[in-house]
Amino acid sequence: QVQLVESGGGLVQAGGSLRLSCAASGRTFSNYAMGWFRQAPGKEREFVASISSGGGITYYADSLKGRFTITRDNAKNTMYLQMHSLKPEDTAVYYCAARRGTRSSVKRSEYDFWGQGTQVTVSS
Repeated sequence: QVQLVESGGGLVQAGGSLRLSCAASGRTFSNYAMGWFRQAPGKEREFVASISSGGGITYYADSLKGRFTITRDNAKNTMYLQMHSLKPEDTAVYYCAARRGTRSSVKRSEYDFWGQGTQVTVSS
């Protein structure tokens, strides 16, 4: 079992930045690929970004490339999502997820563990 706790969400003005963190516990963090997903009100949970277990391979939703950066620190059992140039449409609950193995995925169904989420609200 892996426990995931997100933090760093909040209210920010359009054009601002936030860094989300996802702290993991319970198993060897470096054995898991990780991902960020988000869910806006009335919408399905969607892929944001993912990272391999070693951190060397990352993927992003096409619409977010260049504004969001996913990283991880296996020594600290933590994953991050740096978000810049935030827009009102980025408003959502952001979830981190863990997937057994080295390869990440863009599919939410392929993740084994989920955090409770952190709210990001971008005002115009």
